[in-house]
Amino acid sequence: MVNGTTGYLLEEALQRRNAELATMVEIGKALTASLDLEEVLQAIMERVSGLLQPTAWSLLLVDQQSGDLVFEIAISTASRLLKGTRLEKGTGIAGWVVEHGESLLIPNVREDSRFCDAVDRAVSFTTRSIVCIPVKSRERILGVIQLENSLEDGSFSEADLAILTTIADFAAIAIENARAHERVNQLAVTDELTGLWNARRFNELLEYEVERTWRYGGALSLIFLDLDHFKRVNDTHGHLVGSRLLSEVGRLLGNSIRKIDSGSRFGGDEFVLMFPNTFKEHGVMLAKRLCSLLSSTDFVADDGTPLVVTASFGVATYPDDAETAQQLLGAADKAMYAIKEASRNGVGVAALCGAGSD
Repeated sequence: MVNGTTGYLLEEALQRRNAELATMVEIGKALTASLDLEEVLQAIMERVSGLLQPTAWSLLLVDQQSGDLVFEIAISTASRLLKGTRLEKGTGIAGWVVEHGESLLIPNVREDSRFCDAVDRAVSFTTRSIVCIPVKSRERILGVIQLENSLEDGSFSEADLAILTTIADFAAIAIENARAHERVNQLAVTDELTGLWNARRFNELLEYEVERTWRYGGALSLIFLDLDHFKRVNDTHGHLVGSRLLSEVGRLLGNSIRKIDSGSRFGGDEFVLMFPNTFKEHGVMLAKRLCSLLSSTDFVADDGTPLVVTASFGVATYPDDAETAQQLLGAADKAMYAIKEASRNGVGVAALCGAGSD
C-alpha cells in the first residue's frame, strides 16, 4: 500500500512527466510550423522557460568563422540586454561546454573556476547556478543552451539536465533546417562562383532602387565592367584558373563596396555594381578607384605565373542618363563598350547624347 508521502511524490513525478511530454509535442509542432530560425528557437526556448523555470536563460550560437559565441536569444530582465553580444572562444562556462562538447550542471558557480562573471557585471545580474548544454549536430557543436538560477530552489537537477539535453537535440534540428533553407534561398539569388547577386536578383534590386530614387529624389549610379582579354586567361591557363580569377575579382569588388550597394556577376566576365544615393561625379570617382585597384592587384595562375588583370568600366546615373532601370543598365553597358573599343583599362561615362570616355 502506498503511503501519503510516496503517493504525493509519485503524483508529482507523473505531473512533471506529463509536462515534459507536452513540451516535446509543442516543440515538435514549432519545428514543422516555420523555417525561420529565430521564430523556431524562440518557440523552443519559451517552452523550456515554462517547464524548467529559470530566472534567466540564453541560447548562444557559434560564429562559424571566429569560433566566438553569440547570444542569439536571451530572456529575462537582465539578459535581454545581451542579444548580439559576443563571447570570445573558450570564455566562461559556455565556452568550456563548446570546447569539450559536454554538459555542465553547476549548483554554485562561485565554487567553479570556469565561471566568468563578465556577463553578470555587464547586465547587473547575479548568477548562482547554471545548467549548460551543447547543441550538437553530427558531433559538430552549433552552440549552447544555458539556464541560470532555477526559480524553484535556486539550483537545477539531473532531471532538468536530462530534459534539456533532449530539447537541445530539437534545437539542433531547427538550426540545421533553417540554415539549409537559407542556403537554398541564397543559391537561388546569388552567383555560385563569386557570391555576388546573380543577374535576375540584381535586376529586381535595380528596379526597386530606380523606383525609390524616382519617389524620393537623389541619384543612382551604375558601374558596368568587363574584364579585358579574359579569353586569353582561359586559353593560356585553362578554365579552372579562369573560374578562380572570376571568383577572386568578385570577392575584390564585393569587399570594395558599402553595405547599401549591390554587386552582381552579370554573366561571363561582366560585373555590375549599383550605388544608391550616388551622383555621377562620385560614381566616376568610384569607377576610377576600382579600375586602379583591379590593375594593381596581384593575381597569379596555378603555376605562379603573374596574371595582369584590367577591365573596361562604364558609368551611368539615374535620372541623368536614363528614365528606366533597363535604360540605365544599357547606358552603363554602352559607356563600357566605348572605352573598351577605344583603349581598355579605363572608365567610360554615359551622357544624354551617348557615351563618352574619361
